[in-house]
Amino acid sequence: MSSFKIFDISGSGLAAESVRLNTIASNLANADSVTGSPTTVYRARHPVFQAIRDAVASFGTHLSTDDQGADAAVRVAGIVESDAPPTVTHDPGNPLADANGNVYSPNVNVIEEMTDMISASRAYQDNVEVMNTSKDLMLDTLKLGES
Repeated sequence: MSSFKIFDISGSGLAAESVRLNTIASNLANADSVTGSPTTVYRARHPVFQAIRDAVASFGTHLSTDDQGADAAVRVAGIVESDAPPTVTHDPGNPLADANGNVYSPNVNVIEEMTDMISASRAYQDNVEVMNTSKDLMLDTLKLGES
């Protein structure tokens, strides 16, 4: 495996966590919105990650060192909407209320979203740290030849 492949792997992790953070921000921004219809209410969205590893060894098969880690990455396979029902509030004075006086709020759990944001932020920081450590190790390796 090339020594530079670690940057591709970490970079894919950074990109995936960035999508996760943006999705969380969208959920939080829409958490307090209301509408008069359960079909048009905002639904919480969540990214689905997929691990990619093209050169996976079969059981009992040995990969050469050149094949290990080939095309390893993480990618966002898609963003799915939550199927949890929206919150219904009886508010006949609201101009957005339906004929029954109900308004519908998104199914966004703010506490869960904040927890996910902390987790995504730490995962992002971990990927940055992997890149920085790899860079430092490569520079230290180059310095070995100076002595």
